Amino acid sequence: MVLRPQWEWRLDAASPESPGLPTSPVFTTRYDAEQWIGEHWRSLAGQGVVAATLLHHGEPVAATLPLPQA
Repeated sequence: MVLRPQWEWRLDAASPESPGLPTSPVFTTRYDAEQWIGEHWRSLAGQGVVAATLLHHGEPVAATLPLPQA
């Protein structure tokens, strides 16, 4: 069995009660994860996401990234 690296974003809303918060896809590389957030941050902010944290196998690997609200 081959274990592949697992990268994903934890997406945070301004309020924990925010309904319908989007979820991050799971990526095999950090590059792909970072490229995805770079392409989708505006859409995510429009859906109520105020911050994103990059996770590797469920553990944070970088500072939380605030998403400017449009």
